[in-house]
Amino acid sequence: QVVLVDSGGGLVQAGGSLRLSCAASGRTYSSYAMGWFRQAPGKEREFVAAISWSGGTIYYADFVKGRFTISRDNAKNTVYLQMNSLKPEDTAVYYCTAGISDYRPSDYWGQGTQVTVSS
Repeated sequence: QVVLVDSGGGLVQAGGSLRLSCAASGRTYSSYAMGWFRQAPGKEREFVAAISWSGGTIYYADFVKGRFTISRDNAKNTVYLQMNSLKPEDTAVYYCTAGISDYRPSDYWGQGTQVTVSS
């Protein structure tokens, strides 16, 4: 069992940056791939990024490549999403996830953190 608590969202102007964090608890945390998904108002939830348990394999959605960076610190049981060059269309609730799949880990979900990008 893994419990995820995500944080770091907020209001930022277009072109700005935010760093999301996700603190995980559970003895098997380091065995899971971690990821981030997001859901904008009126839209379906979509994949953003994922990182394998070792950090050696990373996936990004095309719309964040070159702007967002996912990383993890297994010693701190934490995964991060550094978001740069934010756009108004990045406005959404961002969810931290954990799971067996490196590609789309989604067995466990955090509560979500709101990111709002103003134009």
